[in-house]
Amino acid sequence: MKRAHVFIEGRVQGVGFRHFTKTNALQHGIEGWVKNLADGRVEAVFEGEENQVQTMIDLVKQGPRSSSVSNVDIEWEPPKEQYSTFKVTY
Repeated sequence: MKRAHVFIEGRVQGVGFRHFTKTNALQHGIEGWVKNLADGRVEAVFEGEENQVQTMIDLVKQGPRSSSVSNVDIEWEPPKEQYSTFKVTY
C-alpha cells in the first residue's frame, strides 16, 4: 500500500480537474480525496497499490483536455488506510 499527497499547479481549476481525478481514481481502485486550494492549485491524496498510485500521478500530470498542468509536487507519506472510497472535498 502506498500513499501520495500531491499538489497540482497550472490551469487546473474550472476545467473539470476534480471530476477527472475522481473518475480515474474510482476506475483504478484508488482511495482518498481531491480538492481545490485557494491559491489556484489542486490538492489530492491517493492511496492504493503502488502501480495504481503511480498511474494516478501520471494521469494528473496530464489532466483533462481543458487543463494545463505546469507542475506536480509529490509527498510520499505512510499509508493511513482511513478511506473507503475516493471523493471530492471542499
